[in-house]
Amino acid sequence: MTEPATTQQHGAIPAQPGPRDVTDPSPGPRSLRGSTVNTENKGVPSVIPGAGPAPRPGERATLRLRETGADEPPRYAPEWLQLREPADAAARSLDLLDPLRMRLADLPKRADGLVVHDIGCGTGSMGRWLAPHLDGAQHWILHDRDPYLLHFAAVASPRAAADGSHVTVETRRGEVARITPDALAGASLVTASALLDVLTREDVGALAAACAGAGCPALLTLSVAGRVELTAPHPLDREITEAFNAHQRRDGLLGPDAVTVAAEAFTEHGATVRLNPSPWRLGPDQAALTEQWLRGWVGAALEERPDLAEPAERYLAERLAACAAGELRVVVHHTDLLALCRPVDGAA
Repeated sequence: MTEPATTQQHGAIPAQPGPRDVTDPSPGPRSLRGSTVNTENKGVPSVIPGAGPAPRPGERATLRLRETGADEPPRYAPEWLQLREPADAAARSLDLLDPLRMRLADLPKRADGLVVHDIGCGTGSMGRWLAPHLDGAQHWILHDRDPYLLHFAAVASPRAAADGSHVTVETRRGEVARITPDALAGASLVTASALLDVLTREDVGALAAACAGAGCPALLTLSVAGRVELTAPHPLDREITEAFNAHQRRDGLLGPDAVTVAAEAFTEHGATVRLNPSPWRLGPDQAALTEQWLRGWVGAALEERPDLAEPAERYLAERLAACAAGELRVVVHHTDLLALCRPVDGAA
């Protein structure tokens, strides 16, 4: 189903419709429910949906998608995506934009400008970041399975390109894991943000094949790298990190292996691949994001390693206290990937 974008409220996610998207719909690890771990937070809703572990036993919150008519939250609440958007924007690699611009400049000129497909767009933060970095008219096609998120992406879409050219948007609701070459026909560019690590090897292979078949470059940003640095170091840092990484790999998902697998897949299809680091650097100015990330990070680790519950709850309480005091700094490592696929149809 395709829904036209509106032309109102560009550039900012509109007011949220209600509290159902920020409460924990079912029991999770005790440390994530504002209970005894941090007494200052008693009664406060736990992790924003999408920021933490599965709200149902054995289920990945980052993958659970609302089916039509079901009364449950989307996989990512708009609140979580809005909270992380400034950190995402600051982290993405600007160094990959010059080779991307060069490739786009070599494409045959189209009357409607660049056609950009944003896969798993969420609330559209990738478009708000990238469109103002590219010259020329652009038409963004936003893909996601959740119509609730697509609504926010449409109404908050960017208005203009770097040179002032017009930017238009349409939304397409559907499965994002298995994009086909036909779906990308006429594409100038494929983008995604924080997507690769929640895909399987088969999904990533299908995405690489689709981009290669369409002859379009792909800019895939903010894939988790499996490394975290917190100050000051703590003896449990390594165990929590390893447990979280194992949780990310559940059910055949790639987690921190995603960028390596994607680079191999694109290379096998003849693409030139470049990788650049894109870490979150969180300090006192990002305390709200850091708190949500901490609760989700530790909560996922506990789902993987329930035996860590007692020391991990003390660990979380200490880290949250340091965050509240403005003493905690965190580097969450990510990697951006640019794949320059071989053009088709005689393009340069």
